[in-house]
Amino acid sequence: MALTHENCPCMETCPLNRALGLIGGKWKMQILCSLYNNGPTRYNQLKKTLDGVSNTVLANALRELENDGLVLRREYLEVPVRVEYAITKPCEQLIPILDQLGNWSMGL
Repeated sequence: MALTHENCPCMETCPLNRALGLIGGKWKMQILCSLYNNGPTRYNQLKKTLDGVSNTVLANALRELENDGLVLRREYLEVPVRVEYAITKPCEQLIPILDQLGNWSMGL
C-alpha cells in the first residue's frame, strides 16, 4: 500500500507527521513498550526500566503521552499516594505497528 498524502511527510496536516509527533522523541516509544510489556507501572519502577532517563524528561514525556491519550495515569488514594501508568486502548492498537516497524528495521 503506497502513501497517498500529497507532499508527505512534510505537511503539518499529514497523518504520518501527526503520528510521528505523538510518539517521537528520545524516550516515548521506550516508555510505551515498557508499559505494554510490564503492565501498569509506578513511576520509580518505570524509571528503573529506562536506563539513563532523567526525572524531568520522564515526567514531561508521561504528561505528553497522557495528554495525547496514549497513557493513562491512575492515582490511588492511599497513604502514601500510589500512582500507576498504563497504556490506553488507542495505544494497544499502536503496539503492533511499532512491532512491525521494528521488524522492518531488522531487514535493513
